[in-house]
Amino acid sequence: MTDWDKLDASCKECKKCPLCETRENVVFGVGDREAEVMLIGEAPGESEDKKGEPFVGRAGKLLDDMLAIIGLDRSIVYITNIVKCRPPGNRDPLNTEKDACFDWLRRQTELIAPKITVCLGRISAASLIDEDFKITQAHGRWFDKEGVKFTALYHPAALLRDPRRRPETFDDLKEILRMIREICPKTASRLRLG
Repeated sequence: MTDWDKLDASCKECKKCPLCETRENVVFGVGDREAEVMLIGEAPGESEDKKGEPFVGRAGKLLDDMLAIIGLDRSIVYITNIVKCRPPGNRDPLNTEKDACFDWLRRQTELIAPKITVCLGRISAASLIDEDFKITQAHGRWFDKEGVKFTALYHPAALLRDPRRRPETFDDLKEILRMIREICPKTASRLRLG
C-alpha cells in the first residue's frame, strides 16, 4: 500500500468534525498524484458528496471547460478541496471544519509537491494565500509561498452565478498557461492545445 493509498483510506475514516455524520462520501481528490499543478476548492457540494469526487456538478463541468481552454484536464492536474466532506446545504465551511481537515490537505500537498497551486474561489484563497484575500481585487495575481507559485480564480460556481466575470477569468487562465510553460516542463509537454 502506497503513502497515497494509506492517506486516502485514513481520510475516508475521518471523524474529526461533525461533517462525518452527514456526509455520503469523503471527497478526497482526483487526478495525477505527481502533478505539477494542484487546484484546491473549498468543499464538496451535493453532486460531489454523492459521487465522492471533486467538481462533478455544474461547476465541475465549467471547471473542466476552463481547464480545456488552456490544454489541461483532470489527468494532468490534481484537484481537491480544503474540506473533504460536504457542509449541509452547501454552506461555507466553518473554521473548525477547515481546521479539522487541513492536515489532510497538507499531507496531499507534501506528497504532490506542486509547482503551481490554483485556489478556486475566495475561501480557498483566504485559507491558503492570505486570510484577508479579496478575490475581486487579487484574482490572477501570483504569490510565492515557500517556492510554490499560488494564484486564485473565481470559483466556477461564482462564474455560473455571474457570467460577467468570465472574460477576466479567461485572462487569468492565460496567465496560468504562461506560468505552466515557464516552470512546469512536464505539464507543458502534456498540454492538449489545438
